[in-house]
Amino acid sequence: MTFDLSQIDLKKLQEEFGKKVQYKATAVEDIREIVEKKLAQMLARNPTRMDYQQKYEEIVAEYNREKNRASVEDTFRRLIELVASLDEEQKRAVEEGLSEDELALFDLLKKDNLGKAERERVKQASRELLRSIKSQLSELDHFWEKEQTKADVEVFILDKVFSSLPTPPFTAEEKEMVAANVYAHVWQQAVNGSYVSVA
Repeated sequence: MTFDLSQIDLKKLQEEFGKKVQYKATAVEDIREIVEKKLAQMLARNPTRMDYQQKYEEIVAEYNREKNRASVEDTFRRLIELVASLDEEQKRAVEEGLSEDELALFDLLKKDNLGKAERERVKQASRELLRSIKSQLSELDHFWEKEQTKADVEVFILDKVFSSLPTPPFTAEEKEMVAANVYAHVWQQAVNGSYVSVA
């Protein structure tokens, strides 16, 4: 099931929360369930979103330490803020002009302090890399099950990353690290049933 966080009326949710003092713990549990499902979906698509999971775990840990009224209200407020930030994160692909899959690769490819032209080149590289990977994987059956095909895909990704990322600002070591991260992501997506056909 897919949750569209933009359809959740956060103001109304907060008003209802304020009225129902005796049900606040239940309301916190309800919103926790929404956040957990959304986080699972978002992390499955893009591993660079781990900071949202960590933020959520911190909120829950603090909530579990003290379940007094102030703690419940603060937890609810913080969960609402987290939902709003997840909603913003979902919009980022559109703002960047990328699909969700392209955004995941872009997040793995980019580095801090890129100029505008370099950033656009990395965006283009993420588009081309995704297309190439999907095309390559469409010719392979369960590549992750055989050492030879895993190695072939790993080398394919390494070659594509080296040829598509600009030098400078990327060093050979950075490209190798990026390629390893991209391979790990592609492997995970393929095992989960994504990346099996050309986009």
